[in-house]
Amino acid sequence: MDDILLMEAVERYLNNEMSAEEKLYFEQLRTNTPEVDQLVVEHKLFIQQLNQHTTRKNLVAQLTATHEKLLTKGDITKGIPETTGAKLVQFYQKYRRVTAIAASIAAVTAVMISALVSYLQPGNAEQLQQLSQELDRLKRNQQVQSAQIKAVTESKIPAGATITGGGTGFLIDAKGYLVTNAHVVKKSKLATIINSDGQEYKAEVVANNAELDLAILKINDADYKPNSSLPYSIKKDNTALGAELYTLGFPRNEIVYNMGYLSAKTGFDGDTVTCQISLNANPGNSGGPVFNKDGEVVAVISKRETQADGVIFAVRSAIIHGMLTEAQKTDTAVAAIKLSTKNRGLKNLERTQQVKKLENYVFMVKAYN
Repeated sequence: MDDILLMEAVERYLNNEMSAEEKLYFEQLRTNTPEVDQLVVEHKLFIQQLNQHTTRKNLVAQLTATHEKLLTKGDITKGIPETTGAKLVQFYQKYRRVTAIAASIAAVTAVMISALVSYLQPGNAEQLQQLSQELDRLKRNQQVQSAQIKAVTESKIPAGATITGGGTGFLIDAKGYLVTNAHVVKKSKLATIINSDGQEYKAEVVANNAELDLAILKINDADYKPNSSLPYSIKKDNTALGAELYTLGFPRNEIVYNMGYLSAKTGFDGDTVTCQISLNANPGNSGGPVFNKDGEVVAVISKRETQADGVIFAVRSAIIHGMLTEAQKTDTAVAAIKLSTKNRGLKNLERTQQVKKLENYVFMVKAYN
């Protein structure tokens, strides 16, 4: 397809101007051609940021004009005392819907594009969000945890301990070793993990690599009964662009399933540690495993793009192998870990059957000091 015609098709698709037949054909093209899908994602992001810039610019202009009118009428002085500031806030609240009208692409001039480039420079806005649990929510949940856990009547987090972070983790060794994100545990050494049945276990952080955003936990709890083996493998090689993927995690107090696909082999700004996945994820999904259709772990969810919906960045599973190899050279705490490299019967199962087998190996993580 000609580049100009392709861009026109992308804009018509995003503006919902296609007929039902055209839309169906274009969505099949997105599915079968990862480059087209990536173009749609990037163009959608570009339009969103144009609209945000235009909205802010219009708001500033409207407030400035209002201020000048009030000055002319003598309702305010140039100093703008506190009472006048309150009037402006009320005015904004009244008319903010009007000022939020998005500008069309056709009306964007070269001057606005130049201003947008400046607006998008690092430091103007946070473009990535870590997907660990929000601390306020973790603390609220901890107050009622005993009522929500089926098999445990009292949390194993000591009374008076401070929760520092939370998210998701999953087993990488049947003896009780898990992986999560480094930003989930931060600098904490202790954690509890809760499985999909509500069973809670004590754990400790035995390795933490902030640069790779990976941490390894070891379950240290007499109530935990180790598995003989894991049903999935930790994939060493890369995943094909466009491959169907899914994840399990704890954005809520129960395990949640989501499905998507690999949309880029590298992460944000070409980062080679991570890959880009088209998938919906929320705070609490950090540290969650990403599986391919055969039930192999291919990545670990880490962050999401704040300026676009459904753009997730995940640490590639090959990085787990590399991190562990390096750590085992000097750290006896991880010397006994043997990553699972065999897929035991998941490949030919239906998705619901895969999930049923996998959910017992994925845990909610709560780190504390």
